[in-house]
Amino acid sequence: MPAILIIDDEPGIRQTLSSILEDEKYKVYSSHDALAGIEVLKREIIDIIFLDVLLPKLGGIEALERIRKEWPLVEIIMISGHANIDMAVKAVKLGAFDFLEKPLSLEKVLTVCRNALLIRKLREENKTLKKINRFACEDIIGTTAVIKNIRDMVKQAAQSDASILITGENGTGKEIIARAIHQCSGRADDPFIDVNCAAIPEALIESELFGHEKGAFTDAVHLRKGRFELAHKGTLFLDEIGDMSLSAQAKVLRAIQEKTIERIGGEKTIETDLRFIAATNQDLEKACKDGHFRQDLFFRLNVIPIHVPPLRERPQDIPILLYHFLKQFNREITLDELALEELLAHDWPGNVRELKNLSERIAVMHQENSINRENIQKLLFKKKKSAVNPNDIIIDDINKNNFNKAKECFEKRYLEFHFLKNNGIISKTAEAIGIYPSNLHAKLRKHNISTNTR
Repeated sequence: MPAILIIDDEPGIRQTLSSILEDEKYKVYSSHDALAGIEVLKREIIDIIFLDVLLPKLGGIEALERIRKEWPLVEIIMISGHANIDMAVKAVKLGAFDFLEKPLSLEKVLTVCRNALLIRKLREENKTLKKINRFACEDIIGTTAVIKNIRDMVKQAAQSDASILITGENGTGKEIIARAIHQCSGRADDPFIDVNCAAIPEALIESELFGHEKGAFTDAVHLRKGRFELAHKGTLFLDEIGDMSLSAQAKVLRAIQEKTIERIGGEKTIETDLRFIAATNQDLEKACKDGHFRQDLFFRLNVIPIHVPPLRERPQDIPILLYHFLKQFNREITLDELALEELLAHDWPGNVRELKNLSERIAVMHQENSINRENIQKLLFKKKKSAVNPNDIIIDDINKNNFNKAKECFEKRYLEFHFLKNNGIISKTAEAIGIYPSNLHAKLRKHNISTNTR
């Protein structure tokens, strides 16, 4: 529903215009002066402004200049009962869409509104096309057929509001694809809000997603907007959706279906207009069969599936990605044939993220302008910590500690063993030992166990 703001110091004009526009199903706001109108612009997303020329505190022409600088996408229609040609020309030069004389014609008001919305839509579509070309070329790197196919899917998917589920191993670039879809869409000028579902404790997930009112619970000292509300008109990216608990899944499903939310402790229903993109490294179809993921939520999210293959399945892209990252770090380095062979032979368990880390390591640690196999081996195959078997607790540690300390010692070694065994992947480790990823995060912090395994 398009939103229109009327800024006029005459109550009769505000009331008449509001009635006309509300009858046409526009959402209408009104203000008695320009400063009050600017406060509305800070709170609400406005498509068209009817702005009077003669206003107290801040004149219409001055307000036009200020609004045009801070909100360049809003279409502004100037209105005046004391208009002249020079004033109209000046207003149009400053960016006004049109200039209407009072008394206002009903037909003219509705016509100029429709035209302004049409022009705004055409501008957004033109901007979107430019963004599609830019993002398709610059942000999703690779020349393999599968990457070209993903770029094509991004272009197509961006033009709709259909939900998207991006799957792939950790480090393959799922968030980059999600951001590219957002930036190529008509929502690009509105927020892209990401939620790491694996990192938010179960007790806090509802507050994070839906917000809370002041006093809703002990620590709720201020009103807080949730991620759904913050992403209004934009895109909500639910990363690691497979790690979300079943109870949280049910609440998210309801919010998606009804397009409304309620803050914790609140009674007001808040409408949301969102594009949903989710990502996971898990097999959600299997998770549905095993009862770990809601099938109805899976179908809601999996309207357009995009699978990102691991780097080992597209080795042709490795040198292209390496040079791309080195350029980002302001380094130009030549690889000899054996160095390239070494890179292609590596399994890349950390995928593109691991390759980017290697590129930064080369940029910082390697001072020469060429690199050979020995250099790659030195920079790539660093010794990892050996996994400590939890059964091998040192007797001295037990002897010098009481029961509680001994339990903590065992827990730490147990977590280190499984964390390293699962290549430092939170979700896999949590599944292996049978706890929620959010609980695993808390325990790793408690024992000061680094999550950087490289």
